[in-house]
Amino acid sequence: MAEGTTEGPAGPGVWRLAPEGRGPVRYGPPAPEPGLPVLPELEAVLAGAAGRAAPEPPGGGAGVRRAACRYWARRGLATEPENVAAGPGAPALLLALLGAYGGDVLLPRPCPAWWTPQVRLLGRRAYHVPTPAECGGVPDPYALLETVRRVRAEGGDPRVLLLSVADDPTATVPPPEMLREACEAAEGAGLFVVSDESWRDTVHRPHDTLVLSPAEMLPDTAAVLVDLSGAQLPGGWPAAVARFPATPRGTWLRARTLDILTATGALVAGPVAVAAAHALDEPDAVAGRAYAAAALHGAVAAAAHRELLAVGALARPPQAGRHLYADLTPLRAGLARHGVGDAMELEDWLGGRLGSPTPGGQRFADELGALRVRLSTGPLLGATPGERLAALGARDPLALPHVRTALDLLGSVLAGLAD
Repeated sequence: MAEGTTEGPAGPGVWRLAPEGRGPVRYGPPAPEPGLPVLPELEAVLAGAAGRAAPEPPGGGAGVRRAACRYWARRGLATEPENVAAGPGAPALLLALLGAYGGDVLLPRPCPAWWTPQVRLLGRRAYHVPTPAECGGVPDPYALLETVRRVRAEGGDPRVLLLSVADDPTATVPPPEMLREACEAAEGAGLFVVSDESWRDTVHRPHDTLVLSPAEMLPDTAAVLVDLSGAQLPGGWPAAVARFPATPRGTWLRARTLDILTATGALVAGPVAVAAAHALDEPDAVAGRAYAAAALHGAVAAAAHRELLAVGALARPPQAGRHLYADLTPLRAGLARHGVGDAMELEDWLGGRLGSPTPGGQRFADELGALRVRLSTGPLLGATPGERLAALGARDPLALPHVRTALDLLGSVLAGLAD
């Protein structure tokens, strides 16, 4: 099984890439941002903790870990502080966890742009497994078992399955039965599961979408990772938490993870830890902002989805997050007129027309020849903080002139390809 290809981690940086800058990790696409100003309540909490000079201990202090336990308890996962670790963002925490566990890693195709570089940085092999037709985030269970069989027959050492219950890039949520089948396949193959649940609190219709965690199905062999920049904190305040199994093996894995966090100096800043604990407790203002932001991005994503379908492009209906994943392969003839023949060229061409990041599918371990891109909804909310807040508070954000103008631009660019 050949390794998949992708590029750098999510994070701030240059999104328009010079030709010589396509490969390095540092040129990876930015994460989908909320496009909204920082919640005033969180600003006040961070400011109040700004005088903290002492660093957080490796894995986080008692305050943030206890808040994480309360966060998971509200989602049906009883957790103790000794089974939790905190780190300065999901990339640092995942790197430490994978480094502690060892072995090669299986990932869905497509997957978040920053996952594969984490695996390769550790000198491990990353094997990408196709996802079901209905959703992204999890591997097709039969393809997973076949991949594991082939890799082991070729001398590989697959030990970990990395998946997501609310997916970047596809913006989908795996149905419970598909998640269960993937978990059963992983258990049958002897794989440890790491579930990235950073986007679970950005589900557009939380009353209509059931989000389950592998930790509910595999309590002894699944860890959970949550990057708080998914829904709770601004992207510039890096903090993430991980939940380990309450088993001797889980205790060992957490201890080894803390060793790596210590060795690399990957500690949560003291003031950020206070803000993270506050956000994890989900007071009314924080929970209300997360709910309203998810609904806003959902409304805009659904409108963008309609624009795509109107010209014959393909995309799964977006269910979570601040983006959607579009397949423009049916518009290949129109794109060819503009010299676009693969996802890398599509990234540059479409991003230039829209004036916002449109990372191609190759960055998410997808096929280069497939004309797929991730479109973010944040740029559609407005160009200024005032416009974005207006969209957040509007009864019908799609009726706002600046939102309508942004959607019309997307529609006109796509319509030009269908002529």
